[in-house]
Formats: sequence, structure tokens, C-alpha cells
Amino acid sequence: MKKISVLFVCLGNICRSPAAEAIFIRLLEKKELTDGFIVDSAGTGSWHIGKKADSRMRIAAERRDINILSRARQITSKDFDEFNYILAMDDSNFRNIKDLKNRTAATDFASIKKIQDFRSVFNEQEVPDPYFGGDEGFDYVLDILEDSVNGFLESIS
Repeated sequence: MKKISVLFVCLGNICRSPAAEAIFIRLLEKKELTDGFIVDSAGTGSWHIGKKADSRMRIAAERRDINILSRARQITSKDFDEFNYILAMDDSNFRNIKDLKNRTAATDFASIKKIQDFRSVFNEQEVPDPYFGGDEGFDYVLDILEDSVNGFLESIS
């Protein structure tokens, strides 16, 4: 059976998308579905390539028993051929992803969507970037992502 591949994308790949990746992996583990998926995250920007997720996000996630283990990378044209789903955290990154795809990708393999299209509890149209705010912003982003990532998994399973 071919694995379903999912890529979560934000701006720098150190806050929102690695958290979404880790939440999704935890959900897959709980439902014993990990063997059927490939999961990753990336940023549209290159500032943090190779770095761990922001320590404030890792700490907030650890309090929920979510382990963020990924290292930041930038989305590439190759991702459009390798991932079934590419999920943007906000409108700006959604546009940047679409623009990169239109300039570089040869296929329409990847389904590009906004993660908030799968929300059920929160009314947020975008996942806010907590980077320049206080610690409470990281918890709020995790709340939002737990809702929408769960909704995404339900929509494809």
C-alpha cells in the first residue's frame, strides 16, 4: 500500500509547521496509523534551515506530551512531486506555496490547502504566528492546531 504523504508549511519552519507535524504524528501513533504516512514540515523562508523548533514552542508542546523533533528546512519544487498534501498555516504562505508551484512544479500531484480549512472548534481563518508574542501565544497555536490537524486526519481517513 502506498503511503499518504503530508507536508505542513509555515514561514520559518520553527513554530507552527513543526508543531503541526508533531501533533499529526502523535495522532497517527494513537490511532496506530504511522505505517501508512510520511509526515514532514517546511518553511517558505530560509532563515532557520537546520535549526530546531523555537524553544518556546517545544516547551509548550512538551507540556502536552507532544515532541517536536524536526529540524527546519525550506520547501522545494521537489516537494510538489513527493507530497500528497501540502498544508499552509496562513494565507501568505499559501500564496507563496502556490507561486513556487506555478513557477517550478511540473505536475499537479500535490493538493495544496490551508490547515484551517479543517477546523471545527476555532473560528481562526489562519494559524497566527506566535514568534513575536508571549508564551501564551504558543499555547493558543497548539490549541488551534490540535483542532485543525485532527480535522484534517478525519477528512482523509
